[in-house]
Amino acid sequence: MTDAVTLSPQDARDLARTALVRVGMAEAAATALAEATVEAELAGKPAVGFSHLTDYLRSLVDGRIEGKAEPLITSPVPAILKCDAMGGVAQHGFEVAREELASKAKTFGIAVLTVCNSYTTGELGWYAASLASEGLVAVVATNSHAVMAGAGSRHPVYGTNPLAFAAPLEDGGLLLIDQSSSATALVNIRAAAARGEPIPDTWAVDQDGQPTTDPFAAMQGALTAFGGSRGANIALMVEILAAGLTGGNWSLDAADFQAGDTSPGVGLFVLALSPQLFADNFPARMAQQADRLSADYGVHVPGLDRVRRRREAESAGIRLPRQLFDSISSFRRN
Repeated sequence: MTDAVTLSPQDARDLARTALVRVGMAEAAATALAEATVEAELAGKPAVGFSHLTDYLRSLVDGRIEGKAEPLITSPVPAILKCDAMGGVAQHGFEVAREELASKAKTFGIAVLTVCNSYTTGELGWYAASLASEGLVAVVATNSHAVMAGAGSRHPVYGTNPLAFAAPLEDGGLLLIDQSSSATALVNIRAAAARGEPIPDTWAVDQDGQPTTDPFAAMQGALTAFGGSRGANIALMVEILAAGLTGGNWSLDAADFQAGDTSPGVGLFVLALSPQLFADNFPARMAQQADRLSADYGVHVPGLDRVRRRREAESAGIRLPRQLFDSISSFRRN
């Protein structure tokens, strides 16, 4: 028996979708989540790909996700869409609202989608990149249950509170920034614990507020913000966008996405801008600037290799550890 299984992207989508449907998720929601999961793998972010899919599957079984939830979409004013995920997943709500959001942004120059009462959002860059593929500039923010200390605190008060930004380039390229407010993502702490490996002492503190290299002590303590108080301030800004404006739970009030039978009920904030209504030839100018920064000044411009990486990953297939493949497959047999 080999220690890994290689799947085509379509086979990987089918694996995810059928497992999700088998444990009670509606077909449309399962399709959206499967697509987001595979895109995370193709983007080189397996921590929020199939390894995170197991969290969704267990949460469906345990009741933290309402599998049959149908997102409720309302529009209080023309440029704003509000989605209540109804205890389901944000990926489904986004897919339901995506076409209308893009249309409103192109009509008015700016549009906002808010999502509340959802489970975790997975790879945040997926939402931003999806809108960039429509020629839009996107800013996306989300929160989670409290795992990160705030400025001046040693106790968890924020989620990792990531922020994503995407801008389209000509010829289908994009610039994409997707990063947490914490020094690292929680999934990286979990992965280190699973491997029995230490973590850098700048990633987290233990229950006594002391820096730790023990991932298990880190999970009992709190993650730290990148850049100290500056990163914590960004986490607070994200919290206001993702929980305050959406009506989702503050991180302090959100249930753990890995335990219990209650949805975290967190929020997702999506801002879409139509660049052609602001500046002429934006995609071409953006591509020229990205090339200048990269070629002339050695700047790493995130996202420039996403299209190439995705093409290569599609050709090579998605390689899953045998244990992970077997775990997901077991849900299809339940």
